[in-house]
Parts: sequence; structure tokens; C-alpha cells
Amino acid sequence: MRQGSAPNFCPPVEEGVTFTFQDEAGELVELEFLGLILHNNRRYGFFFPVTEDAPVGSSGQVIILEVTELDEEGQPFEFELLVDEGIAEEVYEDFREATKDLYDFSS
Repeated sequence: MRQGSAPNFCPPVEEGVTFTFQDEAGELVELEFLGLILHNNRRYGFFFPVTEDAPVGSSGQVIILEVTELDEEGQPFEFELLVDEGIAEEVYEDFREATKDLYDFSS
């Protein structure tokens, strides 16, 4: 299992874990979970869209979703798309720092 290099990063319990979300248009979207960043007492999940052309384990654009609700065990239960660009930049930089040994951000 991969491990991040920062105390504010929670990696997935296993590689290649995907979740299916419903977007605003009602379409189902499959996303690979890359990890969770804790930032200013909030949780942000990082995901990669999985398609036929971009299977699990591929690279590309990352989607940041804010955790809006936890289940009874304290695990993320509901997410919303992070739309605040300032916060998105901050948490993405945290994610890049925490995962610099896991992912290649040069492209």
C-alpha cells in the first residue's frame, strides 16, 4: 500500500479503489480515489475520472471534492465539488507535497 509523506494526508486503503458519483446532470461518474487531505479542519478528497480511455492507475486531471458529511464511523459519506479556487489551490499544493513520492506532477 502507498503511504504519503505528510501527517495531513490519508492515502487510500488500497490502490485502484473507485467510487461512483452522480453529477449535477444525473449522470453516473466513476472516480478513482487518490487520497484525502486535511486542511483547516476540513477534509478534501482527490479523485481521478476513470473512463475507457483513462483506466484506473492512469494520470490526468484531478477532481477535488469536499467532504460534507461523515458516517457514524467518522468516514467520508457525502462530497461536493470544491468550487472555491483559492482553497482548491491551497489543498492541491498540500496534496502535491504529501504525494510527491507517489505521483509525477511534472506534466
